[in-house]
Amino acid sequence: MRIRVVDILDELAAGVSETEVLLEYPDLEPEDIRAALQFASQQADQAMTKAA
Repeated sequence: MRIRVVDILDELAAGVSETEVLLEYPDLEPEDIRAALQFASQQADQAMTKAA
């Protein structure tokens, strides 16, 4: 099953706990949530670098 990074981020931004996200998406591992956050951080950093 493919789960989009934006779906994970939207859940976390809405206040859903990491545990709840893992229950909602049983194929996810805690490392997957951290990877999604790291990916989003890198994307935001690239956007700032390009804007500068």
